[in-house]
Amino acid sequence: MQSPRPLPLWGGRTLALVGIVTLALSLRTAVTAISPIISEIRQDIPLTGVGIGLIGMLPPIFFALSGIIGPWLSRRVGLDGAIVLSVAVMIVGHLVRAASGSFPVLLVGSAVTLVGVGICNVLLPPVVKKYFPDRIGFVTATYVTIMSISTALPSLLAVPISDSIGWRYSLAIWAAVAGTALVPWLLLLTRHRRDTAAALLGEPDPSDVVETPDAALEGRLVRSPMAVAIAVTFAVSTINAYASFAWLPQILVDLVHVTPAAAGTLLAVYSIAGFPGSIVAPILVSRLRSPFWVIVAGVAFFVTGYLGLLLVPGTLTVVWVLLIGFGPILFPVCLVLINARTRSHTGSVALSGFAQAIGYTVGAFGPLLLGVLHDATGGWTVPLLFLLVVSFAGVFGAVVLAKPGYVEDQLARR
Repeated sequence: MQSPRPLPLWGGRTLALVGIVTLALSLRTAVTAISPIISEIRQDIPLTGVGIGLIGMLPPIFFALSGIIGPWLSRRVGLDGAIVLSVAVMIVGHLVRAASGSFPVLLVGSAVTLVGVGICNVLLPPVVKKYFPDRIGFVTATYVTIMSISTALPSLLAVPISDSIGWRYSLAIWAAVAGTALVPWLLLLTRHRRDTAAALLGEPDPSDVVETPDAALEGRLVRSPMAVAIAVTFAVSTINAYASFAWLPQILVDLVHVTPAAAGTLLAVYSIAGFPGSIVAPILVSRLRSPFWVIVAGVAFFVTGYLGLLLVPGTLTVVWVLLIGFGPILFPVCLVLINARTRSHTGSVALSGFAQAIGYTVGAFGPLLLGVLHDATGGWTVPLLFLLVVSFAGVFGAVVLAKPGYVEDQLARR
């Protein structure tokens, strides 16, 4: 894929890069901050297993809703303004659940936080296209990698902080982390408004023109095979990821007869396996003419891993887990394609919302469907076959996206 001539990374874009990095550091702490300290929270707030399950279901549900809210908000207040509002919402949500004294308040606080996170999920790819159209692969790889670090931070810090000063502070500290992201985006928003006001006194600079997402484009994306292919590929990644986080330890306990502790270690292996892909895949896709083989590789990782667990689960178990963990390279691949297959950051906003709304909706049902299939059959063969078949849907995305082009051009011809 051809990229614009690279410009100096920092030249005139320092605030934007700092804003992207600090924002990425805040985008997964809300998801993983509660589970490590759930026993401490239960001492103050009665939590049933159903209640804990509801909290666990919130991320994909609100990430899916944010696929609709994000483009709408960007149309109203602009891309930078939408980021500022979303980070502010995130901060409020962190503080509400830290101060909660009952399950409903904890639930509401978590929902508010995840709405802010979800909108930022949708808007980050367009932000990269707006400020770094010449370095989409590199900046995407950077922020996806930092998001992975963001996922791991609560696992490392939540319990020590809770043991030292209490679980409320352990939750509230992530509001401070999000607050660091608010500063560069407020400065960017202020600078943009100042430049716009100055342009009104003279000849406007085209770079200062505020583009807003095309609502009509959003409504027609389902008619674009390219947009549908990105959404399907994104959905393949999310349903496998959420299903694995929910059920992989139990699958390993039942099939391989490992201890729960060993299953937890293998889940960590699964999580770490995706780290190299988050660095390499975005850069690779941004430089290749076609993402076909990268997507096919992601599908092949999933399929081979599931076949291993189905046929010889007790042999090379670590290898099968690693392969399943390599599969989610499809996630950063889709984030790059959201930018690479749109002509402007406004088109990227629309496509990002479309793909993530579909992808996270499908992902939300993954753990539930696996549980239903397991209960209905009494084993893991059918659930694993289900994931294997779902993974093959990524081949559709690979075939459609092998051809170059832009979503806007497809829709113009229809």
